[in-house]
Amino acid sequence: MLVLTRRVDESIRIGDDIRITVVKIKGTQQICVGVDAPRDVPVLREELLIDRSELADEQESSNS
Repeated sequence: MLVLTRRVDESIRIGDDIRITVVKIKGTQQICVGVDAPRDVPVLREELLIDRSELADEQESSNS
């Protein structure tokens, strides 16, 4: 894992067309980030992916 330090309004680029920008820092435990990416690139919070995976597993188990 690459760990970078950024300040408000500083960005990180991923490839040519994805930019992640620190928008706001709230206290010591939370930051707000902005993600600029093409519309065809899905941008999801990881916990949503985990929830989707668990739901799919439950549905698969009930169909068996």
